[in-house]
Amino acid sequence: MIKQGCFACDNTARFDELPPRERIAADEHWRAAHAVGTKLPGWLVLVPRRHVLTIAALTDAEAAGLGYWQARLSRALQAVTGCVKTYVVQFAEAEGFGHVHFHVIPRPADLPADRRGPNVFGLLGQPEGQAVSADEMDRVANALTQWLTRAGTSGITTG
Repeated sequence: MIKQGCFACDNTARFDELPPRERIAADEHWRAAHAVGTKLPGWLVLVPRRHVLTIAALTDAEAAGLGYWQARLSRALQAVTGCVKTYVVQFAEAEGFGHVHFHVIPRPADLPADRRGPNVFGLLGQPEGQAVSADEMDRVANALTQWLTRAGTSGITTG
């Protein structure tokens, strides 16, 4: 089920029209996109393709795919961005973003100590002009999609 007026669902409904940053990888249950409003290139969100508000509401198939995508996206981020590790976080508390989504965040070696761990969220919610540009998000997205395809794990499907 897709809920009109939900940011994640609205994007899922128009999947084939989305720019590369909004459809890095996908299968029947999940879609990976670059987060908006972040200073950190490669900050991804993993979003269920149906309207879900809690982890407990995931189907068994969605739950099985969750771990698969978190690991695959983390590998792709390490290969493409050179990050030393990734953080995987789920809150879904921000106004207008209650649809369950998982942040898969590259942690570069040179990330300042005061931005590590949960403090990395200080790099999200940036105003336009201070955040990663749409062109840069698309460049990173294309590199991630290419890496996933070469690794045989893109799983990209349409709407």
